[in-house]
Amino acid sequence: MSIGPALADARWRAHLTVGEVSRETRIREAIIWGIEKDDFSACGGDAYARGHIRAIARAVGTDPDPLIQEYDATYRTLQDIEDLVVLHPAAAAGRRGTRGRGPRLAWAAAIGVVLAIAGWATYQLASTGGHAPRSAAVAAANSSPSQDAAAAPAGGGTPRPSPSPARPSPSPTPSTAAPVPAAAPVPAAAPVQILRPAQVAAFGPGGPATGDNPHVAALAVDGSRATAWRSDWYTTAAFGNLKPGTGLLLDMGRRVTITSALITLGIPGANVQLRAGNVPALASLREVASAARAGGTVGMWPSAAVRARYVLIWFTWLPPDDQGTYQATVYNVHLHGHL
Repeated sequence: MSIGPALADARWRAHLTVGEVSRETRIREAIIWGIEKDDFSACGGDAYARGHIRAIARAVGTDPDPLIQEYDATYRTLQDIEDLVVLHPAAAAGRRGTRGRGPRLAWAAAIGVVLAIAGWATYQLASTGGHAPRSAAVAAANSSPSQDAAAAPAGGGTPRPSPSPARPSPSPTPSTAAPVPAAAPVPAAAPVQILRPAQVAAFGPGGPATGDNPHVAALAVDGSRATAWRSDWYTTAAFGNLKPGTGLLLDMGRRVTITSALITLGIPGANVQLRAGNVPALASLREVASAARAGGTVGMWPSAAVRARYVLIWFTWLPPDDQGTYQATVYNVHLHGHL
């Protein structure tokens, strides 16, 4: 058994949810879900991955050392190969480029200066059309009569008369500035509505075919407080150590956006998760919200809107019933979001 399934199996045997392990280890739930699927990409590197594995293993009561050894043998070797193939040639290329570096840099700097001067001269010539720069023309226009008279003897010319004041324009000159385009309107958010499932099925660890009391699963979404889906009864809250959970799978018929769920349960004491995904298999339905020791009407809000076709109401701990056994009860499920 690989690292992820081994940790998941130990967590189930310890009767812990991913949320409880997250609170114990202070590791985000998304990272724990990834590790249980042998996906270490969100850990941030080998050191963090090994630390997460060790912390999770201690929280669920299993020995971390064999798991760390398996990680080093399986995943760290791949990282070393990447370093050998990618990093070493780059370093070697850097060493070959250091010889004769000083003269080459000097020649490159000289050529850069020449090209910069040539480019500046070309730009000035093109922008002025071969005439004197605008600054020189403005200076000539603004020169005072006294400056012209003083310059006359030295230059052999005659002083120019003062220019007559310019007449005001009879009408203002229209602006030639381009109009500023109006900002595009921001589309309105889709309204939140009640999402009705296309089908409902009892769901167990092996999928819809292994659920409890499948013939009454539709009673959980019929809108009546007098009818309900009930799981099988068990001798302990942990399903008599027979399986890790049970629940209801809601098939929305297509992908929808889910923002919240309102679930009406029976007697308090249930640990329940809201899971979602696009494949009706437990491993593909990720936990998006959870509630502990829940009963009555429970609201569940994912941290962000979830786009999925399947929604699973998944019990990992059962409340007591009035017969001295343990059983989950769901009277109604209302999902909110938009299509």
